[in-house]
Amino acid sequence: MTVPPRAAAGDPATEFHAFFERHFAELSRLAHLLTGEYDGADDLAADALLALWHRWDRVRAADHPAAYARGVVANLARSHIRSSVRERRRVTLFWSTRGEETQDPDVPAVIDVQEALRRLPFRKRACVVLRHAFDLSEKDTANALGISVGTVKSQTSKGMAELQRQLGSHAMSERMHVAAVQARGGTA
Repeated sequence: MTVPPRAAAGDPATEFHAFFERHFAELSRLAHLLTGEYDGADDLAADALLALWHRWDRVRAADHPAAYARGVVANLARSHIRSSVRERRRVTLFWSTRGEETQDPDVPAVIDVQEALRRLPFRKRACVVLRHAFDLSEKDTANALGISVGTVKSQTSKGMAELQRQLGSHAMSERMHVAAVQARGGTA
């Protein structure tokens, strides 16, 4: 009796399905924290996993496929942010040429952790999120972002200092704890 291909041990499709099930929620939370958008987070995670599927033979042979996946999400998030900025500029330019004033829709009434994170440059934001919300080591963060451990240390330190200035030291530690717990899928 032959075993159906999907059930065979070591079957790439079965392995990928298990990887997808295990990591999709985490990758979606990472995308949300990096972009600040709930709506697009699942799409970015799905796009990242689709890219992984196309290279699955290489990814599954890697030492840390999850770290590789986080790196893909980080790169897609960076591209998404750049695209959003370009789109906002086009819209602003369009309305400014029509002689109408535009109001900045991104000015929050209350600064929370997500807004403060959005204000950080991408690399600082990614380092802070991966280190503190996802509890990755400096080495794993460096691997996910394709940067050195020293860069992770400096960018995380600078990012945390900027967050402290924005949120205040006591409020920041409480809010970062809540954000980290939520990023891991728990409740505060």
